[in-house]
Amino acid sequence: MSQRAGVPSARQTELLEAAYRYVLAHGLAGLSLRPLATAIGSSPRVLLFLFGTKEGLVRALLARARADELALLEHLTRAGRPLGLADAAERVWEWLAAAGHRPLLRLWTEAYARSLVEPDGAWAGFARATVDDWLEVLASCQPPAERDGADGASRRTLALAVLRGALLDLLATDDEPRVTAAVRHQLTVLRV
Repeated sequence: MSQRAGVPSARQTELLEAAYRYVLAHGLAGLSLRPLATAIGSSPRVLLFLFGTKEGLVRALLARARADELALLEHLTRAGRPLGLADAAERVWEWLAAAGHRPLLRLWTEAYARSLVEPDGAWAGFARATVDDWLEVLASCQPPAERDGADGASRRTLALAVLRGALLDLLATDDEPRVTAAVRHQLTVLRV
């Protein structure tokens, strides 16, 4: 059964995972079905059957990347009480700064940027959904008085802006010590 019908088949799931590993290594820019299909042991025809169109495959890959992002954010909200905005941002940064996560983060950055400059099609809404996801999770990390207070949303937005800006700098320079020091310095503002 194809994804278009709602429940992915085992083969569709298998190929999506293989395609996801491929785009983590090669990115989405210039993605061509023939080299992708060859690399993952399939054919362009099978990919089109399972995902409808190349755009459908890209949407499925973006949803897969978003699932990884949400899994990271979910672990912050498992505690019985709010973690606190600065502590949550610090934990997120530790995850973002880990070298092993760079392929996912490059893919996320590519999708985020494409969503801004190509707002229709496969990329539609990706950047906005990402911002909303992160702000929602950061809100759940704030104590109710802070979250619901006059400055709660602006504090969450500041934390997100620091993390996103630092991530872009890290991906551009690979200078983790410098960028981490800057993030920690900025997070002191959220601790007051």
